[in-house]
Amino acid sequence: MYHSNFNLIAIMKTIINKYIVISLLLVLGASSCSDDFLEDKKQYKYYDEEFYQDQDRVTQYVNNVYYDFFDGFKTPAAIRVGSFTTTEASYTEEIGGISNLINPNVTLVNAQDGSGYYGPALRDAFDNAPYNRIRDCNAMLENIDVLGANLPQEFRDRVKGQMYYLRALQYFDLMRTYGGVPIVTTVQVATNSDESIKLPRATVTEVVNQIVADLDQAATLLPPNWDAANYGRFTKGAAMAQKSRVLLTYASPLFNKNWDTDNSRWDAALAAGLAAETQLSQDGYGLYGTNAKQWAEMFYVNNNAFNKEAITIKLLSDGNTGSLFSNNSWERSIRLASQGGQGSGGVDVPKRMIDLFPTSTGARPVAGTNYDPFLFFKDRDPRFYRTFGFSGCYWPYNNTITTSTTQPTVWAYRWSTNATTGVAYSMGNDVSSPAFVRKMSSPTVSNASNFQFSGTDIMEYRYAELLLNIAECYAAKNDITNTITYLGKIRNRVGIPSASNYGIGTLGSKYAALEACLYERRVELAYEGKRFYDIQRWMLYSDDATINDDTNAKLGIPAINGTQRVGNYLHYKNGTSPTNTDPLATARAAISVDPDASNFAAQVTALAAFYTANFELRSPPTPMDAVNNVATNIDWKSHYYIMGLNLTVLSQNPWLTQTKGWNDASGNSGTFEYQE
Repeated sequence: MYHSNFNLIAIMKTIINKYIVISLLLVLGASSCSDDFLEDKKQYKYYDEEFYQDQDRVTQYVNNVYYDFFDGFKTPAAIRVGSFTTTEASYTEEIGGISNLINPNVTLVNAQDGSGYYGPALRDAFDNAPYNRIRDCNAMLENIDVLGANLPQEFRDRVKGQMYYLRALQYFDLMRTYGGVPIVTTVQVATNSDESIKLPRATVTEVVNQIVADLDQAATLLPPNWDAANYGRFTKGAAMAQKSRVLLTYASPLFNKNWDTDNSRWDAALAAGLAAETQLSQDGYGLYGTNAKQWAEMFYVNNNAFNKEAITIKLLSDGNTGSLFSNNSWERSIRLASQGGQGSGGVDVPKRMIDLFPTSTGARPVAGTNYDPFLFFKDRDPRFYRTFGFSGCYWPYNNTITTSTTQPTVWAYRWSTNATTGVAYSMGNDVSSPAFVRKMSSPTVSNASNFQFSGTDIMEYRYAELLLNIAECYAAKNDITNTITYLGKIRNRVGIPSASNYGIGTLGSKYAALEACLYERRVELAYEGKRFYDIQRWMLYSDDATINDDTNAKLGIPAINGTQRVGNYLHYKNGTSPTNTDPLATARAAISVDPDASNFAAQVTALAAFYTANFELRSPPTPMDAVNNVATNIDWKSHYYIMGLNLTVLSQNPWLTQTKGWNDASGNSGTFEYQE
């Protein structure tokens, strides 16, 4: 059977010291895997009682399952366990670039165009695919109490708790990709003669029930916290918080036709969120810090050590790359070329994101009223200065490679070198946006080796997200008071004044409250890999009556379809400099904006005057969203919200039905209904 691939576990790379491939968290022990252990892995189907009686080998097995799930998780923009792709970020307002799923010139509808996440063709190989990872969990759950009965009860319980959590996590990502999928909770032998393993696609409700049952079981078995040597493994509170996330998704319009008329799913999601909040608070978790400076520090300050904000976290190493270490690739991707000589050049921020963040009072920015889009850095939400960099901002790092351009205050403007097309760039930074992403960067990371040895851990699930989940449930239930209370906790932490409900104002309906929650998620969780799933579960690309979608109209959220991510160069407007000599090198020397400085307001004022005197915005020669260099609007088709099964899956499992909106292996319209 396709989803019962022969492979059970990919051969584990040698693990030494704290190779941090944690489940979003795990730090492995100091001993490496022996050759005998690796041979046992190859002969997995012959595991016997002796294997399960060895606590070290069982631990290595668990560690390897974590590895298979999370080794690829090296940037916060990545989503989906096992594969951890980052392309979904380009389907959102956060990053530009037209690819097939948002290309108006492309329509994917046939089985060969379906998602490949389900896994490759059946073969006798060590594929790290969803149902192989599920099988790894199933095998341990089946055998640990039977064949490992001699092991301490607490040890066995914690092993099972981790396996239940991981299995639930894999089914959740399968659900978010395909809707209903076959539910396999036992080890099956791949064969073409056993009819009992020809399991159909379960309904979304059945999948959710299985996920919730696994997470409930995990919560009863996992500890509130682990010791320092095992920090990073899943906890009781993490299982409860993950349940909140699952039930919030299940209550959302994508899977819930009655989201607006029946509160039963919102009630369940709220109860799960409040229970998780209580448990995690009791266990020492909560919002990190009491100001914006500490909000920024929480992403890097605790290196492989307990962080109260981190419900789940991927621990990473700051050592050399290679098979024994896993580094955070985010730092290198966002640093500008001038900061290390060979940086990746930064991540350009679309105009819509620059204009999104609130003002310093928490109010929405309105051009011409309380906001100047050209002087976008004036009077913004404190999180703005920790999420984005811009010309004239202070962005420190460990400058071990010092050149004429490696300076903590960065500049990314251009000037004309002649009257036609010639241009040059300040500090060599070619950035086609006046702002660039700096969130989740560390001031202590060295520019040696171009920032690639970053040990900044990735918080996959933050306490702030749990509070936002709770706020959204209250909003859906039309409990405006509690919605504002929970949104206020998020804003109070970063220092936004409490006046006018922390700038949120009066929310006149549950639709306004829901929109406020989704808005706050865009700000608080920006560039953390959360936006795509929020767009998906609320179906925000555009309204479509064929799938019972009117959420944009009800919530007052403009459709994403028909829009473009827009970039602009910050351009020197006062003539040309026919050589590569920067015309502003001397004038800018005294300019630097540091949000931690005591005279920050004066610094911003000085920078605003400098911008006004010297710069204008110009469109780049190639639009941020373009096909063949032609500006192109986003066009996401409604049947993409839930992907079709790939032709390989349907060919090897002909009893599986195709998702509605997609064609099956024979070219017929799919019949599987995911929306209930």
